[in-house]
Amino acid sequence: MMWSEKHRPQNIMEMMGNEESRAALIDWIRKWKKGTKPVLLLGPPGVGKTTIAGLVARRFGYDMIGLNASDVRSKSRINEILGPVLGNASVLGRPMIFVDEVDGVHGRADFGGADAIIGMLKEAAVPIILAANSDTHTKMKGIKKASKVILFRPLPPRLMRVHLGRVLRGEGESLSPGEEIRLISESHGDIRSMINMAQSLVTGFLPPVEAKFEATGAEEGVNSFFKANTVLEAWSILYSMHMAPREKIDAFYSSVITSSLPLQEQARMLQVLSDADLLHGRIFRTNQWRLLRYLDAILIRLYKPKLPVRYSQYNISWPLLNKIRWESRSITQASNILGRQMHVSRSKFVTYSLPFILLHMKRKKIDLGEELSNLLEKELAATK
Repeated sequence: MMWSEKHRPQNIMEMMGNEESRAALIDWIRKWKKGTKPVLLLGPPGVGKTTIAGLVARRFGYDMIGLNASDVRSKSRINEILGPVLGNASVLGRPMIFVDEVDGVHGRADFGGADAIIGMLKEAAVPIILAANSDTHTKMKGIKKASKVILFRPLPPRLMRVHLGRVLRGEGESLSPGEEIRLISESHGDIRSMINMAQSLVTGFLPPVEAKFEATGAEEGVNSFFKANTVLEAWSILYSMHMAPREKIDAFYSSVITSSLPLQEQARMLQVLSDADLLHGRIFRTNQWRLLRYLDAILIRLYKPKLPVRYSQYNISWPLLNKIRWESRSITQASNILGRQMHVSRSKFVTYSLPFILLHMKRKKIDLGEELSNLLEKELAATK
């Protein structure tokens, strides 16, 4: 379990920093009545905006309905989710709406969501709390105008160190004073980032140094990640890999299984990638897009100094490979034959050897004979 979740404050008094902002939110919820302006919590990631919203709801007896940018990109979706709540507030107990990362609604994926949110804010029949990392987009002006804005700022280093010490003591772990100072400095007031990196450091990584990287693609990112000298350098590289989550997972997966690694080490890394894939699947099943912030916190566990992993890309995606592995009758027949010839199980053959064979068949660099070639031809065509 991620420490940032395990040690999330359980009540308002356990939170640190932003005392005036927390007091303003509490004052707002205490005085709330129908027609009161919604509140917008504005501040950088990792400073407790989502946490305080949940704790306020619990403290004052509200049932929080949590949404994020993916839920509110279209007017129809907003009406579908919130219409029953806003239209039947009197019979639903004490609902409170929380929309996280509302600044992510804008751009090409906005199908009237921002305007619908503004309309919802003007006719609020229940308490509404919004959270945003930035107010730079032009459509945020309308949301700010219709809301009471409460600013949340990064925590000062003194409080960051107090909180870090509390978490480390709770885990029975410790870091050197130098490691703590560097962690705090690199986190820039982001509590969640600091705790996630601390969790990585206590597993035995080298002391961190500051590292800054420009945005990188799959090949440069994977290679730089495994060449990194410290976990914080590796973390910075992960953050700089501006690519879709599925593509990032696939890039590491294909690189890991094509590199010469001890079986125990490879198994460990594949377990990490499995955890990342489970998180990705949960996000897409439930539309909990805010969980994407934890993807890099899982992938960072792939890192160890001096691992001989280099980028490699199959022309077969992981989802297709799994489909081939479990659903294809022709692949099963071919794998049984080739697995016996290579003295490995069918499962091991499909995982480790089949991708190479399909790749070389595609490049016409291998001839398996007519029988096996015919069995694999249909699957090979699916990869084109």
